[in-house]
Amino acid sequence: MNTALDKGVNFWDTADMYGIGHNEELLANILKDRRKDIVLATKFGIQRTKTEINGKPEYVKQACEASLKRLGTDVIDLYYLHRLDPTTPIEETVGAMATLVQEGKVRYLGLSEVSGETLKKAHAVHPITAVQSEYSLWSTDIEETTIPTCRELNVALVAYSPLGRGFLTGGIKKFEDLAADDYRRFNPRFQGENFDLNLKLVAEIEKMASSKGVKPAQLALAWVLAQGEDIVPIPGTKRKKYLLENNAATDIQLSEEDLKALRELINQLPPAGTRYDERGMSLVNA
Repeated sequence: MNTALDKGVNFWDTADMYGIGHNEELLANILKDRRKDIVLATKFGIQRTKTEINGKPEYVKQACEASLKRLGTDVIDLYYLHRLDPTTPIEETVGAMATLVQEGKVRYLGLSEVSGETLKKAHAVHPITAVQSEYSLWSTDIEETTIPTCRELNVALVAYSPLGRGFLTGGIKKFEDLAADDYRRFNPRFQGENFDLNLKLVAEIEKMASSKGVKPAQLALAWVLAQGEDIVPIPGTKRKKYLLENNAATDIQLSEEDLKALRELINQLPPAGTRYDERGMSLVNA
């Protein structure tokens, strides 16, 4: 984490449901010494202990206070609603989030996996600074309504899983490469025939990356970065080696020909399988 900050990787993303709060507690260890160096983002709304979505106004304040305590800080730079609560109007949730800004506990508001229509409703209550959604060479569905609406309202797009949950790195060649407890085993794109079909896209990405003298992951990140200054990818990694490789992707310049070739590639080899199971898909682009 210190290496990331030293390299200028200072926009950090977590959530209260990661490890049921444990991840925020881990971040507190470095926040206590380098808080001023970090643009801190966290999310609320998915209650792991109850496996339900909660965007009710009274829960907003409760969740924020709990995150602040775990993080050991007095302010969150960017506070997201993790998923849209289908039982609570977005205007009510964002209204409660806006109160947190007024109280100085949160600086900016964000949403995750919302449609353009929902974003407009939320933005009318309080300015939304960022929308976080899955976006990569493997997932471009948000180009239909979410990204255009973000640009209409001057809202940044934070791209999670820009490496296709690791699939675009080329490091996963067979289903057995996934550990027995790896959640990706339950993801439709990693199962059965879908897995083999998706390997075809990865093979083409590897060829292009090799021709440019870069890693497949770096090419995938460079593509996301090339989609606009308003799009910020947040690749995750557990190892310093890959952190440095990912960071080096910012130095890769893709030509118009490169971008055209990649666009044709993903049009010819679209992802096989949905990006979540049925329940998960009901909560994206919501």
